[in-house]
Amino acid sequence: MFNKILIANRGEIACRVMETARSMGVKTVAVYSDADAEAKHVAMADEAVHIGGAAPAESYLKGDVIIAAAKETGAEAIHPGYGFLSENPDFVDAVEKAGLVFIGPSAEAIRKMGLKDAAKALMEEAGVPVVPGYHGDNQDAAFLAEQAGKIGYPVLIKAVAGGGGKGMRLVEDAKDFADALASAQGEATTAFGNPDVLIEKYVTQPRHIEVQVFGDGTHAVHLFERDCSLQRRHQKVIEEAPAPGMSLEVREAMGQAGVRAAEAIGYKGAGTVEFIVDGSDGLRTDGFWFMEMNTRLQVEHPVTEAITGVDLVEWQLRVAAGESLPAAQDELAIYGHSFEVRLYAEDVPKGFLPATGTLSHLQFPDGARSDSGVRSGDTISPFYDPMIAKIITHGPTRAVALSRMKTALSETQVGGTVTNLAFLGALCGHEGFAAGEVDTGLIARDLDSLVQDITPNAAQVAWAGMAALGLDTLAPVEGGFTLWAPLARAVKMSHGEEVFDVKVMMDGAHRAEVLVGETTVKAERIGGGWHFDGKRAAPVVVKGGKVSLFANYGIEFDVVDPLQVAAEAGAGGNVIAAPMPGLVKAIFAEAGQEVKEGDRLAILEAMKMEHSLLAVRDGVVAEVLAHAGDQVQEGAALIQLVEEEEDAAA
Repeated sequence: MFNKILIANRGEIACRVMETARSMGVKTVAVYSDADAEAKHVAMADEAVHIGGAAPAESYLKGDVIIAAAKETGAEAIHPGYGFLSENPDFVDAVEKAGLVFIGPSAEAIRKMGLKDAAKALMEEAGVPVVPGYHGDNQDAAFLAEQAGKIGYPVLIKAVAGGGGKGMRLVEDAKDFADALASAQGEATTAFGNPDVLIEKYVTQPRHIEVQVFGDGTHAVHLFERDCSLQRRHQKVIEEAPAPGMSLEVREAMGQAGVRAAEAIGYKGAGTVEFIVDGSDGLRTDGFWFMEMNTRLQVEHPVTEAITGVDLVEWQLRVAAGESLPAAQDELAIYGHSFEVRLYAEDVPKGFLPATGTLSHLQFPDGARSDSGVRSGDTISPFYDPMIAKIITHGPTRAVALSRMKTALSETQVGGTVTNLAFLGALCGHEGFAAGEVDTGLIARDLDSLVQDITPNAAQVAWAGMAALGLDTLAPVEGGFTLWAPLARAVKMSHGEEVFDVKVMMDGAHRAEVLVGETTVKAERIGGGWHFDGKRAAPVVVKGGKVSLFANYGIEFDVVDPLQVAAEAGAGGNVIAAPMPGLVKAIFAEAGQEVKEGDRLAILEAMKMEHSLLAVRDGVVAEVLAHAGDQVQEGAALIQLVEEEEDAAA
């Protein structure tokens, strides 16, 4: 076994690998960028090496610098985690050339599976079923459109070097193919440096089921399946194992297909074979097709660990150190059911916009596994994925595991930023999902009911107001003379676009009357805790002008500074501003240009995704304030329209 390994990653996966390494007596080396100098993974490691600037290209993608760090610290092997360099065969070659061990598959195996078109051809040879489509080298737009017509709409355009939903577009009509192709190729070029795409038949009621495989370079086993059908824009939201409705016959067929795929390329380490499954008439042995193989540990690996009792990172280290497979196929079994949700800093009602901010408070519930790379006080950076944590539950049945997840989500506390907690809670409460009726279109179909902007009630606003005024932690008075009677204090707070005026009138140390607008709320301290209209108050945290109330999956209030009330309210519909920090990829407007409501005026790249910025009204461009290539902060004005009065005059 290794004495010391370097983890070429950051965030929760770096912390996850370190936990297992520590349990095995293996020392760890962290690498970090400028933005991660105070990060959790740096604090957890035995040693840490600075490798460059905040942008991934300046740090976590600099393979030569990472290898040099491993050599300098005496690390014998490098664990890549997922993302960044984890599926870069040139990096694997460089690691081995430096005399180090890459904890993962060979460069050859990664290359064979790295390009989706070549991988599908290889899988056909290995007897693994593949989806009908075009996987060739001809990338002429007219030719690809012709192939799409032959396959039959709807079709899916996918980047051959892609992953994570990037460079992927669904096209339902031939007239939309050209624009979708250009968009997919542009995103693929940005994300992977390769614009090539393949075209596939789109399964209309698809499920995404993947098989966890593990090989030692010669033989492989499967650790059963995971269902990852709950997705939004091809990004996984909730994963579970085993798959609902899975029969022993189909499980065996899919598992063996995964093993054939792994053994066909001499796979070593943990990998995942992803299948698109036709869920229109139950799961069938002839109703699943190979999509791609992820030649790394998956984000959702904990659900497999939960149902098998296997520590996949431990297996990775053992096999990379020269051991054969730690278990035979007949020694592996399924125990119960498990769910994983991905908790993100994102503004769901605003279209799932990635969010940043400092976590004023972070607390995970007992009774659930929480894999996180951040702590209270850490900042969610605009340079990386905005994941806060993965929350995992397990139970003897699917119903019990899901019930435990609902409880875990309701007890998770995140302060200082908006999150998708309420969205995850709504998904777990979805009637169809609870019944196991899952497919990749579920979220899109029911999005309106799943995305609800939470409006706090008067009691919640009253409690937040008291907390903002520092009246939530007042020590009880034992007796004697007090000065509570005349105490009346006021505060103004905002939640989203709504502003609340709160007036608190204390009646001793144990009672208060709180006026929220025109509504009166009675507050009373009972048993050491405040109650509002007879109900116990939820936990609350106040920090940096923000009040985080942990009810309804979390409600954030901003305390309004009276000195700023008359500050600028922005230019309304006259300014197209950056909704988040990011890189301006393209500007489609120029001064004097007439635009219509809904016209795309700019593209902002943030959190590894492209976001189109649209005109909010008809008008004329007055000024372009940003250029392609600019790095901008949230709220930065990009394009200014002529004032509406001036438009009318013209």
